[in-house]
Amino acid sequence: MKNPPKVTDIYFFYDGTFEGILTCVFDAFELKQIPKKIIFNNISELFFDIHKVETDDMKSNRVWEGLKNKISISALSMLYVCWLSELQSVEMHIFNYICKAFLAEKSIEVNFADVDVLELSKIYHKVKKEEERIRQFVRFQKAKDDTYFAAISPVHNVLPLSADFFTDRFADQKWVIYDIKREYALFYDLQKTEIIYFEDLRIDKQTGKLHKDLLAEDEFDFQIGWKEYLHSISIKERKNLKLQRQNMPKRFWKYLTEKQT
Repeated sequence: MKNPPKVTDIYFFYDGTFEGILTCVFDAFELKQIPKKIIFNNISELFFDIHKVETDDMKSNRVWEGLKNKISISALSMLYVCWLSELQSVEMHIFNYICKAFLAEKSIEVNFADVDVLELSKIYHKVKKEEERIRQFVRFQKAKDDTYFAAISPVHNVLPLSADFFTDRFADQKWVIYDIKREYALFYDLQKTEIIYFEDLRIDKQTGKLHKDLLAEDEFDFQIGWKEYLHSISIKERKNLKLQRQNMPKRFWKYLTEKQT
């Protein structure tokens, strides 16, 4: 490519969306400027030279379609998964990765000697591990309207990655899985799964429990029965708390029925 973008001291300010990151790439090639940093909602850094990136579907789509000719489908998916990590440095790693992919003569996705390729690989595995834990440790409560409700607070924003899994796994019942940290939920109404927001969700944010007057009549008895069952099958002599914490991190315990008092 003739006249590729050059590293500058300018900061790109974007809206925090994945499409915004793709638009950053488009603007960088158009302006011939690689930003020193990409920032989102960080007023303390606004005294630097700023280029405000206006997220544009046409620009982001052009970048995405162009990437399809440079990297595999799995690498494209990896970029989105890494963005869901919400880690502070992830924007620049994704941005650099995409720029390098466009400028390279061959695919960069297995070049782990490259700092951005290696770092995104590490981030990807962290996010996927968190996704797997969410699938394992979600515990539903039955509400009065026969909707099953669960609350989670994952380190990374993995709920979108789990939508298909929960839709297939619980296709015969209405359910809501609420992310306490990010204040949104997945809702399945027996027809489709979509993201929803609550204006006034009556739950205990420490335990993820719905208020008692929202629970189905038999839900409290079911929770007691579940705890008693697990207690009856446990073998005290074989209890291994260290191994238990490895397989079931303690930060999930507050949302697990069997761990609540």
